Amino acid sequence: MRLQLLIFLVLSFSAAAVAQVPGADQTDVYLPLLKGKKVGMVVNQTSVIGERLSVDSLHALGVNIKMVFGPEHGFRGNASNGAEVGDEKDPATGIPIISLYGQKRQPTPKEMAALDVLIFDIADVGCRFYTNINTLAEVMDACAKANKELIIFDRPNPNGFVDGPILDMENKSGIGKFPIPITHGMTIGEFAQMVNGEGWLPNKTKCKIKVIKVKDYRHDMYYTMPVSPSPNLNTQQSVILYPSLCLFEGTIVSQGRGTYMPFTVLGAPALKGIFDFTFKPVSIPGKSETPLHQNETCYGIDLRQYDEKALHAAGKVNIRWIMDMYKAYPYKDKFFDRSQSAQIGDINKLAGVKAFKQQIIAGASEEEIRKSWEPGLSRYKQMRKKYVLYP
Repeated sequence: MRLQLLIFLVLSFSAAAVAQVPGADQTDVYLPLLKGKKVGMVVNQTSVIGERLSVDSLHALGVNIKMVFGPEHGFRGNASNGAEVGDEKDPATGIPIISLYGQKRQPTPKEMAALDVLIFDIADVGCRFYTNINTLAEVMDACAKANKELIIFDRPNPNGFVDGPILDMENKSGIGKFPIPITHGMTIGEFAQMVNGEGWLPNKTKCKIKVIKVKDYRHDMYYTMPVSPSPNLNTQQSVILYPSLCLFEGTIVSQGRGTYMPFTVLGAPALKGIFDFTFKPVSIPGKSETPLHQNETCYGIDLRQYDEKALHAAGKVNIRWIMDMYKAYPYKDKFFDRSQSAQIGDINKLAGVKAFKQQIIAGASEEEIRKSWEPGLSRYKQMRKKYVLYP
């Protein structure tokens, strides 16, 4: 009995001692690749080495960083969702910062000609409708056209499971460009390999990539993001709830934008008398300037105490919340009605298929809805195996 207890304690200590080491932290692996080269970096506030921005760290190490490219939310991560971001100069280093979420979505041929290599170092949350993978593909396209290498500092995916309907390409948009499920179950490095392998770049060109892998990482690990990935994903719980709650952006129900607890609460004014929990969205610069139901009291549910680790372990997008909220909403014809507010997104583009909305309206069971995702979901899982770098 004592021996079994000792073995258990040793194994538990060993498991706790193993920590994922992101690609960016492995300077000994990639610094030789950057020596004597003119470097560009695609980064945001999640691009850190330890607790310091990777741009600052590599600049201090003598890497010749010629320019920095910032995605949605900007280089420092303080721009609202969907807001255009302008060019600027980094006050800390003097390096030009060029926006990829303003007038353009990828580096220009002139910018690429001034570089020898480009680095992509942005943490992702593993969802089709999170725009970092779109930025990745645009950068890969620019590198392919310029015949330049893209070095990817890989990072863990906090939602590393595969679930949801495969995007029907007739619903292709800025929040869904690839035929993948809601949660694709890949790191940025793995997804880059899939983009190349499946011919998703224009004219099926391929980008020369080198992935600096994460050490000691598995897809089923619960990973806590050290830096908030965007202004409205400001807690670990919001990151884990995001794949399920972002579907509500296609409804009249607020997910808490305009509060300091976004993507952890759900509610709408019309749910008064049905739910007791309340919150009031207001304009918050840098987070949500004109949120849905601004200055109105919303009634709904508080998910801040929800066991996000259990949700992660389940490995599924929770569609019960949207099913139940539709049943509770008193004005069914307005639930998905985009004409009710400019803030309501297109549920078909978020879900990726038109059937999902119709299934919710028709009262289909969760089992029936999930069954309709096949055989596409199983085919995707099989295809994904060709590109994974981690167990």
